Amino acid sequence: MNTAVTVSQKELFDFLLNVAVARPVFIWGPPGVGKSAIVEQFADELEMTCVSLLGSQLAPEDIVGVPQIIDGRSRFCPPTMIAREEPYCLFLDELNACSHEVQKAFYSLIHERRLGEYRLPEGSIVIGAGNRAQDSAIVKTMSSALINRMVHVHLKASHRDWLEWAYGNAIHHLVLQYIETRPDHLWVEPPKHEEPFSSPRAWHMLSDTLKEFGEGVTNEQLSILAFGCLSPQHAGQFKAFVKHIRGKYRLSAIMDGEISWPRQPEDRDLLYFLAQSFRAQLIKELPSKKESGGNGARKLAHKAKAHIKTLANINLEVAQMVVAEQEDGNTLPGWFMVDIVRDLPRLVDRRKNG
Repeated sequence: MNTAVTVSQKELFDFLLNVAVARPVFIWGPPGVGKSAIVEQFADELEMTCVSLLGSQLAPEDIVGVPQIIDGRSRFCPPTMIAREEPYCLFLDELNACSHEVQKAFYSLIHERRLGEYRLPEGSIVIGAGNRAQDSAIVKTMSSALINRMVHVHLKASHRDWLEWAYGNAIHHLVLQYIETRPDHLWVEPPKHEEPFSSPRAWHMLSDTLKEFGEGVTNEQLSILAFGCLSPQHAGQFKAFVKHIRGKYRLSAIMDGEISWPRQPEDRDLLYFLAQSFRAQLIKELPSKKESGGNGARKLAHKAKAHIKTLANINLEVAQMVVAEQEDGNTLPGWFMVDIVRDLPRLVDRRKNG
C-alpha cells in the first residue's frame, strides 16, 4: 500500500493515543523502522499488557482455538494468550504476512473484538502492522474486507525522533555521534538483493555489539560489526568516521586551514568520509540564493572552492563526488555550481564525461 502522507515516530505515538482507543489501526512501514517498539511503548504508556502475535507464524487454530465438547455441544476455545480477563493491547505484527485463512480468522476479532463466544474485555486495543510490498519482505495481499476494518497509517524514519529516543536508551556514543553527523544514513530502502541494510533497528544492533566489545574494539573488529549490520556504503563510512574520531583529522580543522586533506592511500576511506561530510555541510550552510547569504556565504563559497581544488589534486574522483548530483536528491546551490563551472571547469568537465 502506498500513500502520500507519512508520520514520524512521535506523530505515530500521538496518533495511536487518539485513534487506536476507538478503532483498530494498521501501521505500514519498512523493516526495522520501529513499528513494534512504538506499539510496546504505547501500551506501556496506557499501563496495559501488550500481547504480540506474529502473523507469519500463525495458523487459524492459533486464533480461534480448537473445538471442545462442552455439555454435549462443540465450542471453540481461544488460546489463553488471547482470552484474557483484563483489558490489553493486542498487537498483530506482520499481519499482512499471514495466510488468507488466518486473515479470515482475524475478521471478527478486528471488527467486532470477538472470537466465537469470547469477547475482548472492554477497553482492549487492537493494532496491526506490516511491511510494504516494495520492502522485499514476506507479504501477502490483504483482502479488501480486512483493509476496510482498520485505520491505516504509514510510518517513516525520523532521525530527530530516533536520536531523542537513543539518548534516553544508552545507545553507544559512536552511533549517536555518527547519526548526528549523517542523519541521512539512519535508514535506507531495503535492497532487492540479500545484504544487510541500515535502519533504526540495525543501528541499535550495532550499538549493542559495540558495547559488548567495549572501548578496546579494534578497527578490524569494528569493520566486521559495521558490515554485519549496515548497508555496505554506510558501514565503510562509519568505519572511517571512527578512524576520524580516533585520529588527527577533523573537518573543522581542514576547513580552517589548520591541516590538509589526508593523502595516504590507506586513508582513502577517511578521505571519502571527510569529503561526504564536507558536501553535507555545504548543502546545509550555503543559501539557495547567493544574495541572501551576505558576506558569510561568499567567504564560505570562496573557502569551499579552494578546498575542492586541493581535494581534486589529491583524488579527482572524490572531488567530483562533492559537486555531483547524488541519488539522495540533495544538491549544491545553483549559484555555487555556476562558480565551480567558471573557476574549476576541468573538474566539472571530467564529472560530466566520467
